[in-house]
Amino acid sequence: MAVLLPLCLFVAPLWRITLKAPQYPIPLTMYIWINKLTGSTEGTIQNINIMNHYVGMRHIEPEGFPELTYFPYVVIGLVVLGLIAWFTNNWKIWAIWSGIFLILSVVGIYDFYLWEYDYGHNLSSTAPIKVPGMAYQPPLFGKKVLLNFVAISYPALGGIIMGLSILLGFVSAWLKKKYHIT
Repeated sequence: MAVLLPLCLFVAPLWRITLKAPQYPIPLTMYIWINKLTGSTEGTIQNINIMNHYVGMRHIEPEGFPELTYFPYVVIGLVVLGLIAWFTNNWKIWAIWSGIFLILSVVGIYDFYLWEYDYGHNLSSTAPIKVPGMAYQPPLFGKKVLLNFVAISYPALGGIIMGLSILLGFVSAWLKKKYHIT
């Protein structure tokens, strides 16, 4: 199960960022997938880009994220390595697979943080709205107030499934070692 769960990343978003504000009775939610960006409605990304313009943030465009091109290959590679671990039935290989998956996940979260930081701090000097000292980086996890917006950032279903896959991989390695399960 640990090996096949990452395939869910092709049908479930990895992360979500929701923006709540009085002028938007229905919050704007952007979903980050392994290969695309989508919104809770067809115009969500466009609306976020319009708001970003006013404070000097760059437009969010999927083409600007090379990760969306190679993440699917990383996931397929993890599944292939996981299948090798499964067929070898060796606890050490299970632990190595789980460790690689965990390390890649931490690197991915760090990359996401850098993306958020860049978008929230590198503001245009010609922005219509300038608040001295203000940065618009959404939180990595949790809630943050940005002017009259509340930004909420958490793993989406795909991210939760990915975490479960990593946990199951480590549990499998531990059970194989402890009980010599073949």
